[in-house]
Amino acid sequence: MHAVSAGRCPSSSDDPERGRKGLEVTGALFHESLADALRECIAICGGLKAVGVKLWPEKDADHAGRTLADCLNDGKRDKLSPEQVLLILRMARAHGCHAGMAFICRDLGYSDPQPIEPEDERATLQRQFVESTALLLKMASRIEELARPVVHPRRAA
Repeated sequence: MHAVSAGRCPSSSDDPERGRKGLEVTGALFHESLADALRECIAICGGLKAVGVKLWPEKDADHAGRTLADCLNDGKRDKLSPEQVLLILRMARAHGCHAGMAFICRDLGYSDPQPIEPEDERATLQRQFVESTALLLKMASRIEELARPVVHPRRAA
């Protein structure tokens, strides 16, 4: 059994009248399989039908939902492709749910995932750009200094 905490997924049943704003912890505390973790991700993303039509747009919602359920059932032959698993994980991340990614990390012996927000990444890249530009200016100045001919003062005889 691979136990994974799933305490990061927001509630899909927020009630604005009670003042909750999507931060309520939901879902199982531990997942025994990747399929269990993906089920939580799928629930947060709108359920089997909603996610199924994203995976198989050519199918109607009912058929796509049943196909997705079959893919998550160990007793069935159909399975999700790696690309389909990644799509589900991306959709879940967009909804603030990291249960699937946390299961994968812990199962493979890595620490819990730390999502990078696009704004944080942009700020980091901008800072690195400014630092790199400053370093390039220093390097260019040093190159110019080294390119100048050295003038030795003449000794008086």
